[in-house]
Amino acid sequence: MAPGAPSSSPSPFLAVLLFSSLVPSPVQAIVVYTDRVVHGAVGSRVTLHCSFWSSEWVSDDISFTWRYQPEGGRDAISIFHYAKGQPYIDEVGTFKERIQWVGDPRWKDGSIIIHNLDYSDNGTFTCDVKNPPDIVGKTSQVTLYVFEKVPTRYGLVLGAVIGGVLGVVLLLLLLFYLVRYCWLRRQAALQRRLSAMEKGKFHKSAKDSKRGRQTPVLYAMLDHSRSTKAASEKKSKGLGESRKDKK
Repeated sequence: MAPGAPSSSPSPFLAVLLFSSLVPSPVQAIVVYTDRVVHGAVGSRVTLHCSFWSSEWVSDDISFTWRYQPEGGRDAISIFHYAKGQPYIDEVGTFKERIQWVGDPRWKDGSIIIHNLDYSDNGTFTCDVKNPPDIVGKTSQVTLYVFEKVPTRYGLVLGAVIGGVLGVVLLLLLLFYLVRYCWLRRQAALQRRLSAMEKGKFHKSAKDSKRGRQTPVLYAMLDHSRSTKAASEKKSKGLGESRKDKK
């Protein structure tokens, strides 16, 4: 390179672009969902729901694994596995012949049912999902409590109480608006009656005043007719007497 010639080294921006094109993009983590707590009665069955979200299409190599950690225990054991379209159920442990596969990978569902519950089933169940190439992610856990009778959930009781309070409030509001409507309607009816009575009094007073004005006129007319009659009678009487005098 000749002295004084400009340097031809690549710019840092081009180097960053080249490095990013060579490094593969990281796979987005898979997300698994389960209930937090489920309750069951002795001798009944319970469904352990498991679903997931993945940035990839559901693969033919998708797998579901359920693990169980007894209450107070330290180690978790595998009790169920689904792979290559086939469920594999534990044939030796405490859940032997008590697990039923009810999931459907096409709907991203990996749920199982545990039959004939017992107090010894209390513990934590973990659902793990792999959907290659999306295999990185956290598992999800659900805790099972087995009782002689399934207790009423606090959320249901709270919902019932809130619903009852709202119902009472709505009923009171309805009664308030109903009473107010009836009162306004009664006030309007009274107002109409008062208006009608005032109009009747006005018409009656107008008629009375009209009659009062007509009475003097009638008396005057009667007096005039009487005086006219008397004058005519007097005149005719005078004419009669004059005729007698002439005779």
